[in-house]
Amino acid sequence: MDDELLMVRVAELSYDENKTQDEIGALLGISRWKVGRLLVQARERGIVRIEIVHPRARRLGLERELVERFGLRDAVVVPVPDEPDLVLERVARAAADMLTALRPVPRTLAVSWGRTLTAIADALPEGWAHGVTVVQANGGVSLNRRAGGAASVAATIAQRGGGQAMLLPSPAILELVETKTAIESDRTVAAVLEHAAAANTFLFTAGPADAGSAHVENGYLTPDDIAELVRRGAVGDLLGRYIDADGNTVDPQLDARTLGVALEQLRAAPRSIFVTAGAAKHDIARTVVSNGLCSIVVTDESTARELLEEK
Repeated sequence: MDDELLMVRVAELSYDENKTQDEIGALLGISRWKVGRLLVQARERGIVRIEIVHPRARRLGLERELVERFGLRDAVVVPVPDEPDLVLERVARAAADMLTALRPVPRTLAVSWGRTLTAIADALPEGWAHGVTVVQANGGVSLNRRAGGAASVAATIAQRGGGQAMLLPSPAILELVETKTAIESDRTVAAVLEHAAAANTFLFTAGPADAGSAHVENGYLTPDDIAELVRRGAVGDLLGRYIDADGNTVDPQLDARTLGVALEQLRAAPRSIFVTAGAAKHDIARTVVSNGLCSIVVTDESTARELLEEK
Protein backbone atom coordinates (compact mmCIF):
# COMPACT_ATOMS: atom_id res chain seq x y z
CA MET A 1 0.00 0.00 0.00
CA ASP A 2 1.56 3.34 -1.03
CA ASP A 3 1.75 6.23 1.43
CA GLU A 4 -1.16 8.22 -0.03
CA LEU A 5 -3.51 5.23 -0.05
CA LEU A 6 -2.39 4.36 3.48
CA MET A 7 -3.23 7.92 4.51
CA VAL A 8 -6.74 7.56 3.03
CA ARG A 9 -7.30 4.22 4.77
CA VAL A 10 -6.16 5.65 8.12
CA ALA A 11 -8.52 8.61 7.68
CA GLU A 12 -11.46 6.38 6.75
CA LEU A 13 -10.93 4.11 9.76
CA SER A 14 -10.58 7.09 12.08
CA TYR A 15 -13.41 9.32 10.87
CA ASP A 16 -15.86 6.88 9.25
CA GLU A 17 -15.37 3.87 11.53
CA ASN A 18 -14.46 5.75 14.74
CA LYS A 19 -11.47 3.47 15.35
CA THR A 20 -8.79 4.47 17.88
CA GLN A 21 -5.21 4.99 16.74
CA ASP A 22 -4.21 1.75 18.46
CA GLU A 23 -6.97 -0.17 16.62
CA ILE A 24 -6.01 1.36 13.26
CA GLY A 25 -2.34 0.52 13.84
CA ALA A 26 -3.21 -3.10 14.61
CA LEU A 27 -5.46 -3.40 11.53
CA LEU A 28 -2.89 -1.92 9.15
CA GLY A 29 0.27 -3.24 10.79
CA ILE A 30 1.77 0.15 11.65
CA SER A 31 2.55 1.96 14.89
CA ARG A 32 0.00 4.27 16.57
CA TRP A 33 2.56 7.08 16.20
CA LYS A 34 2.57 6.64 12.42
CA VAL A 35 -1.24 6.64 12.46
CA GLY A 36 -1.16 10.01 14.23
CA ARG A 37 1.30 11.45 11.72
CA LEU A 38 -0.77 10.23 8.78
CA LEU A 39 -3.93 11.84 10.20
CA VAL A 40 -2.10 15.17 10.54
CA GLN A 41 -0.81 14.92 6.97
CA ALA A 42 -4.30 14.03 5.70
CA ARG A 43 -5.65 17.27 7.16
CA GLU A 44 -2.70 19.31 5.83
CA ARG A 45 -3.20 17.95 2.28
CA GLY A 46 -6.95 18.49 2.31
CA ILE A 47 -7.77 14.78 2.22
CA VAL A 48 -9.64 15.32 5.47
CA ARG A 49 -11.63 18.50 6.00
CA ILE A 50 -13.03 19.21 9.41
CA GLU A 51 -15.87 21.73 9.60
CA ILE A 52 -17.38 23.05 12.79
CA VAL A 53 -21.09 23.48 12.13
CA HIS A 54 -22.75 25.82 14.63
CA PRO A 55 -24.54 29.18 14.29
CA ARG A 56 -21.81 30.82 16.41
CA ALA A 57 -18.81 29.12 14.77
CA ARG A 58 -15.99 31.24 13.31
CA ARG A 59 -13.47 31.01 10.45
CA LEU A 60 -10.22 31.62 12.35
CA GLY A 61 -7.93 31.26 9.31
CA LEU A 62 -9.77 33.97 7.40
CA GLU A 63 -9.70 36.19 10.49
CA ARG A 64 -5.90 35.93 10.66
CA GLU A 65 -5.58 36.70 6.95
CA LEU A 66 -7.75 39.82 7.26
CA VAL A 67 -5.76 41.10 10.23
CA GLU A 68 -2.45 40.56 8.42
CA ARG A 69 -3.56 41.92 5.03
CA PHE A 70 -5.20 45.12 6.27
CA GLY A 71 -3.33 45.76 9.52
CA LEU A 72 -6.47 45.36 11.60
CA ARG A 73 -6.59 45.05 15.36
CA ASP A 74 -8.97 42.07 15.12
CA ALA A 75 -11.47 40.33 12.83
CA VAL A 76 -14.47 38.06 13.33
CA VAL A 77 -15.67 35.92 10.42
CA VAL A 78 -18.70 33.61 10.58
CA PRO A 79 -19.63 30.82 8.13
CA VAL A 80 -22.28 31.55 5.52
CA PRO A 81 -25.48 29.73 6.54
CA ASP A 82 -27.40 27.53 4.09
CA GLU A 83 -30.27 30.03 4.19
CA PRO A 84 -29.13 33.42 2.78
CA ASP A 85 -31.71 35.27 4.88
CA LEU A 86 -29.82 34.23 8.02
CA VAL A 87 -26.50 35.92 7.08
CA LEU A 88 -27.32 39.22 8.78
CA GLU A 89 -28.59 37.45 11.90
CA ARG A 90 -25.38 35.38 12.20
CA VAL A 91 -23.10 38.39 11.71
CA ALA A 92 -25.13 40.49 14.15
CA ARG A 93 -24.90 37.72 16.75
CA ALA A 94 -21.13 37.57 16.27
CA ALA A 95 -20.88 41.35 16.70
CA ALA A 96 -22.95 41.15 19.88
CA ASP A 97 -20.70 38.36 21.19
CA MET A 98 -17.60 40.46 20.45
CA LEU A 99 -19.05 43.55 22.11
CA THR A 100 -19.91 41.54 25.22
CA ALA A 101 -16.37 40.12 25.40
CA LEU A 102 -14.49 43.42 24.81
CA ARG A 103 -11.91 44.32 27.44
CA PRO A 104 -11.72 46.97 28.60
CA VAL A 105 -15.48 47.35 28.48
CA PRO A 106 -16.47 50.45 26.45
CA ARG A 107 -17.36 53.39 28.66
CA THR A 108 -18.56 55.54 25.77
CA LEU A 109 -19.83 53.75 22.67
CA ALA A 110 -20.71 55.74 19.54
CA VAL A 111 -23.13 53.93 17.23
CA SER A 112 -24.56 54.35 13.75
CA TRP A 113 -28.00 53.01 12.81
CA GLY A 114 -29.77 50.85 10.24
CA ARG A 115 -30.87 47.23 9.87
CA THR A 116 -27.48 45.82 10.87
CA LEU A 117 -27.24 47.89 14.07
CA THR A 118 -30.85 47.04 14.93
CA ALA A 119 -30.02 43.32 14.63
CA ILE A 120 -26.96 43.77 16.87
CA ALA A 121 -28.99 45.65 19.48
CA ASP A 122 -31.59 42.87 19.48
CA ALA A 123 -28.87 40.22 19.88
CA LEU A 124 -27.17 41.86 22.87
CA PRO A 125 -27.98 40.21 26.22
CA GLU A 126 -29.14 42.12 29.26
CA GLY A 127 -26.15 43.16 31.34
CA TRP A 128 -23.63 43.00 28.47
CA ALA A 129 -21.99 46.03 30.15
CA HIS A 130 -22.50 48.13 33.25
CA GLY A 131 -22.99 51.89 33.00
CA VAL A 132 -22.08 52.32 29.33
CA THR A 133 -22.92 55.64 27.64
CA VAL A 134 -24.21 55.05 24.11
CA VAL A 135 -23.99 58.06 21.78
CA GLN A 136 -25.65 58.42 18.41
CA ALA A 137 -22.84 59.08 15.91
CA ASN A 138 -24.94 60.57 13.12
CA GLY A 139 -28.40 62.00 12.60
CA GLY A 140 -31.23 59.59 12.01
CA VAL A 141 -34.66 61.06 12.63
CA SER A 142 -36.81 59.37 9.99
CA LEU A 143 -38.72 61.62 7.61
CA ASN A 144 -41.30 58.89 6.94
CA ARG A 145 -41.79 57.97 10.61
CA ARG A 146 -40.73 54.35 10.20
CA ALA A 147 -40.77 52.32 13.39
CA GLY A 148 -37.37 51.89 14.99
CA GLY A 149 -34.26 53.65 13.78
CA ALA A 150 -31.32 55.51 15.25
CA ALA A 151 -32.89 56.46 18.59
CA SER A 152 -34.22 52.97 19.32
CA VAL A 153 -30.87 51.35 18.43
CA ALA A 154 -28.92 53.57 20.82
CA ALA A 155 -31.57 53.27 23.54
CA THR A 156 -31.72 49.46 23.34
CA ILE A 157 -27.93 49.05 23.48
CA ALA A 158 -27.72 51.47 26.42
CA GLN A 159 -30.62 49.89 28.33
CA ARG A 160 -29.16 46.39 27.99
CA GLY A 161 -25.78 47.76 29.07
CA GLY A 162 -27.16 49.36 32.20
CA GLY A 163 -26.32 52.84 30.95
CA GLN A 164 -27.74 55.88 29.22
CA ALA A 165 -28.25 56.96 25.64
CA MET A 166 -27.31 60.35 24.20
CA LEU A 167 -29.50 60.92 21.16
CA LEU A 168 -28.99 63.22 18.20
CA PRO A 169 -32.40 64.81 17.53
CA SER A 170 -31.81 65.59 13.87
CA PRO A 171 -32.26 64.10 10.40
CA ALA A 172 -29.16 62.47 8.90
CA ILE A 173 -29.20 64.83 5.91
CA LEU A 174 -30.66 68.35 5.99
CA GLU A 175 -32.13 70.14 2.98
CA LEU A 176 -30.05 73.29 3.48
CA VAL A 177 -26.47 73.81 4.67
CA GLU A 178 -27.70 76.75 6.74
CA THR A 179 -30.18 74.51 8.56
CA LYS A 180 -27.51 71.92 9.29
CA THR A 181 -25.13 74.61 10.57
CA ALA A 182 -27.82 76.04 12.84
CA ILE A 183 -28.73 72.63 14.29
CA GLU A 184 -25.06 71.73 14.73
CA SER A 185 -24.45 74.93 16.70
CA ASP A 186 -27.28 74.18 19.14
CA ARG A 187 -25.76 73.54 22.57
CA THR A 188 -27.52 70.19 23.09
CA VAL A 189 -26.64 68.86 19.63
CA ALA A 190 -23.06 70.12 19.90
CA ALA A 191 -22.65 68.28 23.21
CA VAL A 192 -23.83 64.99 21.68
CA LEU A 193 -21.45 65.39 18.72
CA GLU A 194 -18.54 66.15 21.06
CA HIS A 195 -19.25 63.02 23.11
CA ALA A 196 -19.52 60.94 19.93
CA ALA A 197 -16.24 62.24 18.53
CA ALA A 198 -14.48 61.49 21.84
CA ALA A 199 -15.90 57.95 22.20
CA ASN A 200 -13.30 55.27 22.86
CA THR A 201 -15.27 52.72 20.81
CA PHE A 202 -17.31 53.07 17.61
CA LEU A 203 -19.79 50.44 16.41
CA PHE A 204 -21.02 51.06 12.89
CA THR A 205 -22.04 49.66 9.54
CA ALA A 206 -22.07 51.05 5.99
CA GLY A 207 -24.67 50.99 3.26
CA PRO A 208 -24.44 50.31 -0.48
CA ALA A 209 -25.16 53.03 -3.01
CA ASP A 210 -28.39 51.62 -4.41
CA ALA A 211 -32.13 52.26 -4.37
CA GLY A 212 -32.46 50.04 -1.29
CA SER A 213 -30.37 52.45 0.78
CA ALA A 214 -31.68 53.32 4.24
CA HIS A 215 -31.46 56.97 3.18
CA VAL A 216 -33.96 56.31 0.39
CA GLU A 217 -36.21 54.28 2.70
CA ASN A 218 -36.14 57.05 5.29
CA GLY A 219 -36.89 59.81 2.79
CA TYR A 220 -33.56 61.68 2.78
CA LEU A 221 -32.65 60.86 -0.83
CA THR A 222 -34.41 59.62 -3.96
CA PRO A 223 -33.33 56.78 -6.26
CA ASP A 224 -32.30 59.46 -8.78
CA ASP A 225 -30.08 61.07 -6.14
CA ILE A 226 -28.40 57.72 -5.55
CA ALA A 227 -27.90 57.20 -9.29
CA GLU A 228 -26.15 60.58 -9.51
CA LEU A 229 -23.90 59.70 -6.56
CA VAL A 230 -22.97 56.42 -8.25
CA ARG A 231 -22.18 58.34 -11.44
CA ARG A 232 -19.74 60.40 -9.38
CA GLY A 233 -18.06 57.25 -8.11
CA ALA A 234 -19.91 56.47 -4.87
CA VAL A 235 -19.71 52.86 -3.67
CA GLY A 236 -21.80 53.45 -0.55
CA ASP A 237 -22.23 55.56 2.56
CA LEU A 238 -20.49 55.58 5.91
CA LEU A 239 -22.20 57.47 8.74
CA GLY A 240 -24.35 59.08 6.04
CA ARG A 241 -21.36 60.26 4.00
CA TYR A 242 -21.17 58.91 0.45
CA ILE A 243 -17.64 57.86 -0.48
CA ASP A 244 -15.75 56.43 -3.44
CA ALA A 245 -13.45 53.40 -3.54
CA ASP A 246 -10.59 55.47 -2.10
CA GLY A 247 -12.63 56.61 0.89
CA ASN A 248 -13.17 60.19 -0.35
CA THR A 249 -16.55 61.95 -0.25
CA VAL A 250 -18.03 62.27 -3.74
CA ASP A 251 -20.39 65.22 -3.22
CA PRO A 252 -19.04 68.03 -1.00
CA GLN A 253 -22.39 69.86 -1.02
CA LEU A 254 -24.27 66.77 0.19
CA ASP A 255 -21.57 66.13 2.76
CA ALA A 256 -21.96 69.69 4.05
CA ARG A 257 -25.64 68.93 4.71
CA THR A 258 -24.88 65.67 6.56
CA LEU A 259 -24.96 65.77 10.35
CA GLY A 260 -22.67 63.50 12.34
CA VAL A 261 -19.14 62.43 13.18
CA ALA A 262 -16.57 63.20 10.46
CA LEU A 263 -14.66 60.35 8.81
CA GLU A 264 -11.38 61.77 10.11
CA GLN A 265 -12.70 61.37 13.66
CA LEU A 266 -13.67 57.79 12.91
CA ARG A 267 -10.17 57.04 11.58
CA ALA A 268 -8.65 58.46 14.79
CA ALA A 269 -10.87 56.46 17.16
CA PRO A 270 -9.05 54.15 19.62
CA ARG A 271 -11.34 51.25 18.62
CA SER A 272 -13.70 51.20 15.62
CA ILE A 273 -15.80 48.09 14.94
CA PHE A 274 -17.20 47.76 11.43
CA VAL A 275 -20.01 45.23 10.96
CA THR A 276 -21.04 44.21 7.45
CA ALA A 277 -22.95 41.32 5.89
CA GLY A 278 -24.02 40.25 2.43
CA ALA A 279 -22.89 40.55 -1.18
CA ALA A 280 -24.64 43.90 -1.76
CA LYS A 281 -22.14 45.53 0.61
CA HIS A 282 -18.93 44.02 -0.78
CA ASP A 283 -17.78 47.23 -2.51
CA ILE A 284 -18.35 49.52 0.45
CA ALA A 285 -16.89 46.90 2.80
CA ARG A 286 -13.68 46.81 0.76
CA THR A 287 -13.49 50.61 0.88
CA VAL A 288 -13.92 50.77 4.66
CA VAL A 289 -11.44 48.00 5.43
CA SER A 290 -8.75 48.99 2.94
CA ASN A 291 -8.78 52.72 3.72
CA GLY A 292 -8.18 52.59 7.46
CA LEU A 293 -11.76 53.42 8.39
CA CYS A 294 -12.00 50.61 10.94
CA SER A 295 -9.68 48.71 13.27
CA ILE A 296 -11.96 45.67 13.71
CA VAL A 297 -14.24 44.00 11.17
CA VAL A 298 -17.09 41.57 11.82
CA THR A 299 -18.44 39.88 8.71
CA ASP A 300 -19.44 36.69 6.90
CA GLU A 301 -17.15 34.22 5.16
CA SER A 302 -18.20 35.24 1.63
CA THR A 303 -17.43 38.90 2.31
CA ALA A 304 -14.11 38.00 3.94
CA ARG A 305 -13.01 36.01 0.88
CA GLU A 306 -14.07 38.86 -1.41
CA LEU A 307 -12.00 41.32 0.66
CA LEU A 308 -8.95 39.05 0.43
CA GLU A 309 -9.13 38.64 -3.36
CA GLU A 310 -6.54 40.66 -5.24
CA LYS A 311 -8.12 43.46 -7.26
